[in-house]
Amino acid sequence: MTEIRQQDAATQIVRRLDRVVREVIRPARVRQRSPLSVSARRVGGEPVSFAEGTRGDVAPLAVGDAWGRAWDTVWMHVSGSVPGEWDARTAAAVELEIDLGFTTAQSGFQAEGLVYTTDGSVVRALSPLNHRLPLQAGPGAAIEYWVEAAANPTLNNAHGTNLIPLAHLGSWESAGEEEIYRFAGAHLVVPEAEVVALAHDVDLLRGIATNDGTDVRRRDLILTAIERMLAVLDPTDVAGTAAAARHQLTDVLTSPAHASAMTLTAVGHAHIDSAWLWPLRETIRKCARTFSNVVTLMEDNPDFVFACSSAQQFAWMKEHYPDLYARISDAVARGQFVPVGGMWVESDTNMPSGESLVRQFVAGQGFFMREFGIECPEVWLPDSFGYTGALPQIARSAGARWFFGQKMSWNRTNRMPHHTFTWEGIDGSRILTHFTPVDTYNSDLSPFELGYAHGNFADHGQFSGGIVPFGYGDGGGGPTREMLEAGRRAADVEGLPRVRFGAPSEFFAQAEAEVADADPATWAGEMYLELHRGTYSAQVRTKRGNRRAESLLREAELWAATAAVRTGAPYPADQLRRIWERTLLLQFHDILPGSSISWVHADAERMHAEDAAVLEQIIEFSLAALAGPGDRTITVNGSPFPRRDILALGAGEPAPERAEIALDRVGDHHVLRSPHLTLHIAADGTFVSLHDRDSDRQLFSAEHPGNVLALYQDIPTDWDAWDVDAHYRDLEIPVSGPVDVSIADDGSAQVLISREFGSSRVDQSVTLMPDRPVVDIVTTVHWHEQQRLLKLAQPFRIDAPTSSAETQFGHVHRPTHVNTSWDEARFEVVAHRWVHVSDGVVGAAVVNDSTYGHDVTRFPGDESSPGYRTQVRQTLVRGPLYPDPESDQGQHTFRSRLVITPDVAGAVEEAYDLDTPIRTVTGGRLSVPPVAQVFGDGVVLHTVKLAEDGSGDLIVRAYESLGRPARARFVINADGLHEVDILERPAGPVALTRERELELDLRAFQIVTLRGRPRS
Repeated sequence: MTEIRQQDAATQIVRRLDRVVREVIRPARVRQRSPLSVSARRVGGEPVSFAEGTRGDVAPLAVGDAWGRAWDTVWMHVSGSVPGEWDARTAAAVELEIDLGFTTAQSGFQAEGLVYTTDGSVVRALSPLNHRLPLQAGPGAAIEYWVEAAANPTLNNAHGTNLIPLAHLGSWESAGEEEIYRFAGAHLVVPEAEVVALAHDVDLLRGIATNDGTDVRRRDLILTAIERMLAVLDPTDVAGTAAAARHQLTDVLTSPAHASAMTLTAVGHAHIDSAWLWPLRETIRKCARTFSNVVTLMEDNPDFVFACSSAQQFAWMKEHYPDLYARISDAVARGQFVPVGGMWVESDTNMPSGESLVRQFVAGQGFFMREFGIECPEVWLPDSFGYTGALPQIARSAGARWFFGQKMSWNRTNRMPHHTFTWEGIDGSRILTHFTPVDTYNSDLSPFELGYAHGNFADHGQFSGGIVPFGYGDGGGGPTREMLEAGRRAADVEGLPRVRFGAPSEFFAQAEAEVADADPATWAGEMYLELHRGTYSAQVRTKRGNRRAESLLREAELWAATAAVRTGAPYPADQLRRIWERTLLLQFHDILPGSSISWVHADAERMHAEDAAVLEQIIEFSLAALAGPGDRTITVNGSPFPRRDILALGAGEPAPERAEIALDRVGDHHVLRSPHLTLHIAADGTFVSLHDRDSDRQLFSAEHPGNVLALYQDIPTDWDAWDVDAHYRDLEIPVSGPVDVSIADDGSAQVLISREFGSSRVDQSVTLMPDRPVVDIVTTVHWHEQQRLLKLAQPFRIDAPTSSAETQFGHVHRPTHVNTSWDEARFEVVAHRWVHVSDGVVGAAVVNDSTYGHDVTRFPGDESSPGYRTQVRQTLVRGPLYPDPESDQGQHTFRSRLVITPDVAGAVEEAYDLDTPIRTVTGGRLSVPPVAQVFGDGVVLHTVKLAEDGSGDLIVRAYESLGRPARARFVINADGLHEVDILERPAGPVALTRERELELDLRAFQIVTLRGRPRS
């Protein structure tokens, strides 16, 4: 009973304190207040320049007036003067407060503003929890500013309902005419400094006292001091008694942290999604608002350090806000505004190709080195939805030593066992990794969050500290004065970890030193996020555009580099760089995953289409230069595995005769036959038999046929576009509509299948490859379902203990069983262009041209068809409602291949074949020698290009694809060949074995990049 009474007494003190803070202390933080005049000019539509926005008539804007339809911009003119009766001592304290109609429900995701001087210079931003601007203005001083106010739609109002319909999140044109904000006024205010300080003191002590980890004595001492403070504070004269009240708290505020307390490096941060619930154009303005806040805050706080990733966001500032960019550059030079990450954007890492991840660093590190002379030593990806096991090798080759993340704390099933550890990639490369123990990248440095970080940290025995990124993101304005005050008070106080402001590199250097003589724990391979699995499949058109861009960029660089070396044709470096930068931008972790509003995805589709057209022109120009004058028709293929039946530039051999595909009817079955396979297609469109003649194995059966469409209800618990939850499997919807199976009438030996269900239809064409054991399936989905999920299933008669799925520059093995909770959580996984299963003798791969989401399961057959099966399913399309209620409605075409191959080598080759179109060109040359070749089992020559520095050097990148050591022989038309990192800098000497040739021993999944001076 004594303990209960003590707890009750403590609760009563905290409740009393909360009321005093709410009703007495906070209202007394402002000593004086005076209104200003505001008038407004509505420009409508897309943003305009300062000159255009401030030119023209303005109308008065009073408190309570409505302004701004969704996505609109209103320019507000704020004017007045400091009251003459105010004391001159207010000159150093007066502040400009402008309230656009903010709610305090959240730090961002609503109206935002940017304050300008009358000459158009950016001052700082206005955001919900940070909308005061300190001034230096004495009595009678004139006040005049302009505010660019953005009526960005509020996601949720105070009642938790949508303020505007979701459809209005689609574009400015669809936003409707209703003005969605009410102006709350502009004032000059003078803070009461001692009362403000008292509020900070109380916030800190209350937080420590109520944290679960605070010991009883420390709690009681704090509560006793708070009681003394409350006894001294006079509610009728808060300003006059605040100093005396603060004095009662001195002892508990100055009690130092325990000797064993960890140290948290507080890094200013403002995670700004490069697009999400707003379009790309709005991100540019969000960056300007937040960055102006940051550099302004730095002027009075030289100890404040801010980390900013994404070279793209710096580049936007340089282009659109050159004056602000100059201030940022000065802060970078001082070491306060710290570029981090070394990437173009904080990209998704599940779906971009290996070359795309390479170019994220080529573009990002390149920008930071050119602009600031800085090479980022860390990767910075706190919000990406899981991390590919290919990343450690790519990051290390880009000069990174460290990796910072956070998102794995969102795991639904299993907890990551460490916060600071070594991450080992699929090739064996290692990188020191840290996940912030505060489990957020938007900390406010409150005692609760600091205490949580200390209690949550899993590696106290080996490491003494961690990183806490603090600041409001996504329009919240970044770090605030209040956060800096909270951090300073928590620098060395009993009951919390120590806090110091600093850069991420300071923490990582300390962590490296702490394990200089001991190895930390190691995590090997991919870090699969047990959440957001729907992002592998949402917004099919954006994903298809990305895959096509990656393929075309590879081709364009190959042919353009070959044409430049062989014919002297100009290399389109600037065009390629611009397209790469746009492709990298669209791989941001809320664009490529499909979790943005429809406006964003419409922009992505348009940009992909524009870039594809330019790349096709580059390819056409380069091939024409290579083919030379003449009227012969030459067939070319840019795959690393040139097909024997293609007369490619470089091959110079006649094409062999092609085998024919037989097509006939047996009962109600359509039967396709090639020299390798016999496929029976039933009247319902399923594959009831697939006989591999080479192994004499039957891969499907009537009881478990292939080519089965599976439709499910798809209503995740929390996040529509983001999530596919395991419970989707509980409700399968029969695909029981009309089915039509026929033969193509063009003589192409294709079986045509049409199925209807719900409001949708699926059309397929199926044929066999004449020269290899491959079934080619083209699936066109006319999709008009919502909150449903469509899969295409292939239950092979193969007992595979594991599956292999392509990832960047390699593949990853995953068990097909669910022995552990980690296995069970992987019910939906990502794969790039193929998934392969094998029993050690016979294997099969499902190859795709644009899908990423898959599931692979193992299950027993039945008495009539015994033996275990391994089912590979592609997730074709979904229909989430949020944040795009029309997500993926319409027509989509997917191309898949079923490849009978005992190991992954056949899958690798077939994926490149499907990825790379066969092209024809008219010219006179039958053969042009390739500029680079590689010979070695499983070694893929992926990239041929000219150097980024414009020197004209030839760059060749290859990788080992089969997951085993290999010897590779390179034949490259260049002198002075040497190995370089992915930033194209020397990585060590390479001895030539013969003229223009060299041999290298590669470890499993190793990437190698070579550089040399081309021979004419």
